[in-house]
Amino acid sequence: MKQFGLLIRLIAGILIGTLIGLCGGWFGIADSVGFVALVRVFATFTTLFSTFLSFMIPLIILSFITVGMAELGKKANRLFGLTLLLAYGTTVLSGLLTFLIGRVVLPGIIQPITGDVLESNAFQPFFTIEIAPLFGVMTALVLAFVIGIGMANIKGGALLNVCRELQEIVSSVLGRIIIPLIPVHIAGLFCNIAAEGRLFATIKMFASLYGMIIVLQLLYILSQFVLASAVCKKNHLKSLRNVAPAYFTALGTQSSASTIPVALNCAYSNDVSHDVADFVVPLCATINLNGDTICLVLGSMGIMLASGIEPTLAVFAPFVMMLGVTMVAAPGVPGGGVMAALGLITSMLGFTAPMQQLIIALHFSQDSFGTAANVTGDQAIALIVDKFDLSTVSPASSD
Repeated sequence: MKQFGLLIRLIAGILIGTLIGLCGGWFGIADSVGFVALVRVFATFTTLFSTFLSFMIPLIILSFITVGMAELGKKANRLFGLTLLLAYGTTVLSGLLTFLIGRVVLPGIIQPITGDVLESNAFQPFFTIEIAPLFGVMTALVLAFVIGIGMANIKGGALLNVCRELQEIVSSVLGRIIIPLIPVHIAGLFCNIAAEGRLFATIKMFASLYGMIIVLQLLYILSQFVLASAVCKKNHLKSLRNVAPAYFTALGTQSSASTIPVALNCAYSNDVSHDVADFVVPLCATINLNGDTICLVLGSMGIMLASGIEPTLAVFAPFVMMLGVTMVAAPGVPGGGVMAALGLITSMLGFTAPMQQLIIALHFSQDSFGTAANVTGDQAIALIVDKFDLSTVSPASSD
């Protein structure tokens, strides 16, 4: 299965888990010992995986945000500040607008699902293991900010090297254990959903959210270039055709970093100066994750509505503000956005383990489109930064 892309493996996991779960009803063996045992095996795996993931979340936040804050804080040139402000501002704005649109549209297409769609009761795991996180999510966030900002303002580099090594270890766990096992985890989730007769309501919710997320991501791209046109006083909607290669490359690679060479050529094609493009495009590949923000906000709202929980602005406004910061230091791996945000989703939105599993599945299934939206939005930011560039970055100063 490693020969196939993550999206293909995820779809395969959903289909395999669903088919196994439906077999009980199809063949009249739903109450048989063998079928119940098989579903409970999946339930055991998903429970153990969720426990390990909960243990890793504070470490993910601490390792990535400390290094991210420290490295960002050491870059003090004016273009960096402007780029960071645009990336954070557009992320927060896209999150808040997504919430407002979701408040209007989602209640009409997603109804609470009878019998608590997100809690499994019929098929319990064979056993569970308690692994308490080293500290809570909010403790990890505050500690990461304190250490990260502190390292950015001191001359010593010993602690930063330690944090980088911790980040490397955590990144390795993500890339070699958590991400490869996500399709199996999702297979277990859908096996339980199908076996308990909750499949079609869940699929309907997924389909509604999936389509709406992609539409909003495309509208976000359009709005970014409208903003660039207004700021630059030039019609940059025509520039969209030059950024198409970056969009489709990101759609295929599912990685902003892998798309950087193509994205740079697209920026050059739109007459962004080479100095600005060479600075902004690689930086935004790390800090500008609007596509992920749209997915996480709308997906969280949909799952909450399906659970009978009313999403309110009082809850989502601080969540979006914190999400904007967290996205800046998200791990640079497929699905890294949801991995970094999972702690916030749990602590600020009150997601249970089954709800977390659904937001992970939703995010991974649309991650290619989210990455493409991120990369395309980077091009609009490059156009705006280029407009405000007063030769801060020049061939002479870049030597």
